[in-house]
Amino acid sequence: MTRRSSATGWTRLRRFDWMIMAAAVALMGVGICFIYSASFHGDPLRVAPYYRKQLVWDGLGLLVCVLVGMTDYRRILRGAWAWYALAVGLLLLAIVAGVSVRGAQRWLCILGVCVQPAELAKIALVVVLAKYLGSGARRVTGWRIVLTAALITALPFSLIFRQPDLGTAAALIPLLLVLLYVGGVPGRVLVFLCILGLLFAPLGWLALDEYQKNRILFFLDPGKDPLGAGWNKIQSEIAVGSGGLWGKGFLKGTQNILGFLPRSVAPTDFIFSVIAEEAGFVGSAAILALYLVILSACLRTALSARTVSGKLLCVGVAVLLFFHVFVNVGMTVGLFPITGLPLPLVSYGGSVTVALMAGLGMVQSVRVFSVRI
Repeated sequence: MTRRSSATGWTRLRRFDWMIMAAAVALMGVGICFIYSASFHGDPLRVAPYYRKQLVWDGLGLLVCVLVGMTDYRRILRGAWAWYALAVGLLLLAIVAGVSVRGAQRWLCILGVCVQPAELAKIALVVVLAKYLGSGARRVTGWRIVLTAALITALPFSLIFRQPDLGTAAALIPLLLVLLYVGGVPGRVLVFLCILGLLFAPLGWLALDEYQKNRILFFLDPGKDPLGAGWNKIQSEIAVGSGGLWGKGFLKGTQNILGFLPRSVAPTDFIFSVIAEEAGFVGSAAILALYLVILSACLRTALSARTVSGKLLCVGVAVLLFFHVFVNVGMTVGLFPITGLPLPLVSYGGSVTVALMAGLGMVQSVRVFSVRI
């Protein structure tokens, strides 16, 4: 252990899984191109500056990934409760003094830089659950462990839901269930929890805001208001379907350039629609293949981890990544209601990019400090 911990920075860097880094950089590159396309109005002089800002966030994300990857993940775990407390504190601050955008109070802005505390909270929750469930003193399965982990998750869940941000809050549920299972909780307990959740789902409907209810209702029947609440869903499906096998070509997506796919959401929630229209099925499949590379690398590192906590860290990051990709792509093709979840490393967004790269940095750290010498 001492020799692993005392490895030089260069040695640690060499132990990185460079397939993760290559796939992440490739996704970022694709994201920059199609963020440019999504903000292209037919005139090169009228391109919104989204892609320039995203370049900065991508660079910061890569730096964070490298720094976290070269830090022993056990040191990160020792500060798990501090990270959790910081995340909860920032979520509370966002509710009390945050900036409201389109009716959602999710942002904290300092000196012109705005961040979403919910993105930090997701990674902090992965760390604290890995710490709690992976502790040698707590490997006893049972309801006490399940209830404690559920309470740990419930606090950030309720604060994120309150913003309101149903999509991000929903991501915490599969995260909790999968980490409980990997941590040793019997499957029958988790099945019981899922059934219990379904039974109480109607009560959750009452807690939704009116616009959230409308999103679900118009998902079921978009034709009910095709020029209003159902517009984005309908136009997204048209964009995806019109791309065909090879797409219409870069900067040639008519749904995007003519503004049928609203420019306020095209670079963020609906970036996959832009990609599908301009790069077609082949380009879309290539994007999904890059995500598969990262997911498989995370799970491979989890299998080789020398501690339960390290395994849980890797699995937790993989669950968050999979959930975001699955829901975002499903949303753009009409399989799920519109949730506002971005496509990781591709959609425009700084907080989600830096947070995910920090998560991938933890996966790298588990790999680096699990190498046998």
